[in-house]
Amino acid sequence: MRTVRVGDIALAVRDEGSGPPVVLVHGFPELAYSWRHVQSTLAAAGFRVLAPDMRGYGGSSCPAEPAAYGIEELTGDLVGLLDAHGYRRAVFVGHDWGATVVWQLALLHPDRVAGLGALSVPFTPRARRLPLEIWRERLADRFFYIRHFQDEGVADAELAKDPERTMRLVLGGLTVDALLGPDDGRGYLDRLAEPDRLPPWLFDADLRTYAEAFARTGFTGPLNWYRAIDRNWAATPHLTGARVIAPCLFLAGTDDPALAVMPHAGQERHLDDLRGTVLLPGAGHWIQQERPAEVTEAILGFLRSLDPWWT
Repeated sequence: MRTVRVGDIALAVRDEGSGPPVVLVHGFPELAYSWRHVQSTLAAAGFRVLAPDMRGYGGSSCPAEPAAYGIEELTGDLVGLLDAHGYRRAVFVGHDWGATVVWQLALLHPDRVAGLGALSVPFTPRARRLPLEIWRERLADRFFYIRHFQDEGVADAELAKDPERTMRLVLGGLTVDALLGPDDGRGYLDRLAEPDRLPPWLFDADLRTYAEAFARTGFTGPLNWYRAIDRNWAATPHLTGARVIAPCLFLAGTDDPALAVMPHAGQERHLDDLRGTVLLPGAGHWIQQERPAEVTEAILGFLRSLDPWWT
């Protein structure tokens, strides 16, 4: 890990390999560490692989105010990361919230994106109205995790009370009910399945890495990404009807609860060059950790389909 200055933000970056640049963007609540398996293999295959702790996470700056976590700021960090290394373009691969960020990066800064891979979260076109307004109407009698995350201090305290338990539940017991379920008074963590043991792809040392990081930073920064959703909508009217022109790849697990909330069917109508949809049977949400060999194989195939001199 090393620190890279991007404007007034410091980003902690895992930097490995040499060759055409690939940037790996993690989601919620993760770290650059989530890419540990994929990054090493891509680097060994001849790519310069940069994996930042995104703002609000790990060793990177954690501004307090939600306004610091808008999509212009998050995509700007990635553009600044390229500038800091002297790259004109890179391929970006994002998981979960990271996928949302790289989709938006391709719309806001198309000249900086040579290609993109999205894991777990498909492309979603700009809504007709404020997203939270739509969800309040459509899900008035339902629990929806994004709405639960809106009240400052509530989910923050819930998740930070015991970071090790939080990460054990989130990584080992994510269910559809935790994302969208009956409004019965339970919070977010209470909806997660308590695992009897860690999943086979997650070791005690991995859990400690996450727990120690969030014990240090708390969860307010990551939750602020969600609190900027309506602000993002208001700031991007020019993206109405916008299409992704960069070559792209979509990967997900067939058992990923996120797909029940955000189906991928139909996203191709908004993508000019979708080069593949890879669905891994039996895989869940944390796909790059759970099935790293298959994920890396798919990403490498996609990278090799591009002009190798995209810088």
